[in-house]
Amino acid sequence: MSALRILIVDDHLLIRCGLKQILEREFPSVTVGEAQNGSEAIQQVAEKSWDVVVMDINMPGRSGLVVLQDLKHLHPKLPVLILSAYSEDEFALRVLKAGAAGFVAKESTHLELVKAIRKVLSGGKYITDSVAEKLANQFDIKATGAPHEALSDREYQVVCLIGSGKTPTEIAHELSLSVKTVSTYRARILEKLNMKTNAQLIHYMISNGLVN
Repeated sequence: MSALRILIVDDHLLIRCGLKQILEREFPSVTVGEAQNGSEAIQQVAEKSWDVVVMDINMPGRSGLVVLQDLKHLHPKLPVLILSAYSEDEFALRVLKAGAAGFVAKESTHLELVKAIRKVLSGGKYITDSVAEKLANQFDIKATGAPHEALSDREYQVVCLIGSGKTPTEIAHELSLSVKTVSTYRARILEKLNMKTNAQLIHYMISNGLVN
């Protein structure tokens, strides 16, 4: 039986090192690869064979959801497990719809991560009970959905960062965008949500449990 091959995609070296230590401890004879951004991840998947990809959704540059879709285009059957600091209930739905095999919050224990990897390696999907309940409710409710569900993936990333109190400059740095581009996204978000100020956005995000 060939050795298990897992690719870690995260722009933080310390997180990659920590994840690698966990995986090497929990999975005997595992080969762990690393990529620090979406472009490197796509290159690694194009050039080598992997059993599962563990990827942070919030990396500088291209939207993590776009990278996810590119990875699934290259290898439709390759399970991609998403790590994120975003609100689980809302963002998990987005990544699952985009083709992810599962979603694990970064605040989770290493045991949950290992459980998730084993689940997706077996061909299953890894979601928590709360996410499963929300998915089920979508079949029961014939409403158009909450206003924020109309946002694009990048707009949703920006509004989450606004909701967490970050400034346009901080958001621009984190997403590798210009401040002007962030301001454009903010204007679109305000228009779609029928709001005028950041205070309204933050209140909305907190009230809907989208940020802590």
